[in-house]
Amino acid sequence: MDIYPGKVVLSTAGRDKDRYFVVLSVEDNFCYISDGKIRKVDMPKKKKIKHLRVTEFFLENIANKLTEEQTVTNSMIRRAIAEIE
Repeated sequence: MDIYPGKVVLSTAGRDKDRYFVVLSVEDNFCYISDGKIRKVDMPKKKKIKHLRVTEFFLENIANKLTEEQTVTNSMIRRAIAEIE
């Protein structure tokens, strides 16, 4: 599965193991991810793609805001992840 902005991923390694995150951007073998709680949008976590498991969930409204360079808030991400869990 491809990883792209707006995709929901599950961390498989590290201190944040078994937590859901939203992909904010992708660079080479790394993703910048945020959960809106511990990892805020303004300080996303840089994580290797191999340490993430891609879920079937895609947050279209967040992806649209990211591509249009509009503001994505922590509360938007928290609400979206809460609906998934």
